[in-house]
Amino acid sequence: MEERAAAGAGCREPPGPLRAAAVPCFGIFVHQDDILPGALRLIQELRPHWKPEQVQTKRFTDGITNKLVACYVEEDMRDCVLVRVYGERTELLVDRENEVRNFQLLRAHGCAPKLYCTFQNGLCYEYMRGVALGPEHIREPRLFRLIALEMAKIHTIHANGSLPKPTLWHKMHSYFTLVKNEISPSLSTDVPKIEVLERELAWLKEHLSQLDSPVVFCHNDLLCKNIIYDSTKGHVRFIDYEYAGYNYQAFDIGNHFNEFAGVNEVNYCRYPVRETQLQWLRYYLQAQKGMAVTSREVERLYVQVNKFALASHFFWALWALIQNQFSTIDFDFLRYAVIRFNQYFKVKPQVSALEMPK
Repeated sequence: MEERAAAGAGCREPPGPLRAAAVPCFGIFVHQDDILPGALRLIQELRPHWKPEQVQTKRFTDGITNKLVACYVEEDMRDCVLVRVYGERTELLVDRENEVRNFQLLRAHGCAPKLYCTFQNGLCYEYMRGVALGPEHIREPRLFRLIALEMAKIHTIHANGSLPKPTLWHKMHSYFTLVKNEISPSLSTDVPKIEVLERELAWLKEHLSQLDSPVVFCHNDLLCKNIIYDSTKGHVRFIDYEYAGYNYQAFDIGNHFNEFAGVNEVNYCRYPVRETQLQWLRYYLQAQKGMAVTSREVERLYVQVNKFALASHFFWALWALIQNQFSTIDFDFLRYAVIRFNQYFKVKPQVSALEMPK
């Protein structure tokens, strides 16, 4: 079989106005366990003037969905191509065509790097200069202000041709169905029984749907390492748009607040205290509205955010159970699922008791 296909072969173009920005698609398959040969074939297509023997590579090991390698020839990595290989069976978790649309949409609004191409099991894009943040950074007021401003900017984006319908319930239901049908018999005793999960999912949908949180274009996966801080430009940018799409405003923020706890060494003592949250939310609302906001508006968003943070725990716990079954990435997904479920049940009583300001 011909390894290289003509640009565009086998790739469906996004509908509507994004067609003009269609990216090349190469019929190259990159093996997860031996990325370099496939990555170098892609580099031959994208950077034909680079001499193969001069190409340097750097593996990134932070990701827990995909595998990532940087390719470059100059030490300063001024021109650097990132090759991202999709994780095993992640099509169960992520709509890859939607991811490409989101990438192009965010790029058009100055919020994402250039997307160079897609290939059979991944994509290549521009390296974004800056530092990937950690839990110790995102709690600094000067940085969390920038994060709040960038999130407010993304939340104003309109995806033409997409109905602003929240993805949360559809996605959570599909994850739950996978767990129930394919994984449930082998579930650890540390994981709640499937009947309990079904009941909780129904409770979440009933209670959170009543909160009137606006539906906006969301990142939906704003963990620390997906935030790049460029100190020379004084701004942050978000990366990795696999889970992006229309969703509840309060979910995106609550999900980010949960990420203050970290991923590898999860510690919910780092969850932002009320005062930090109120300051963060004030920055966000002022950027969104372009004017001063009242304490009542901030308090209302605070209640919505902390309630939707519950859904975030539940969502990523289900996700981790699926990853535990299929992923080849070296990460203890089962332990992570148990941590997220435990935190969900721990905070549910106090979060349920929060009332909207009168």
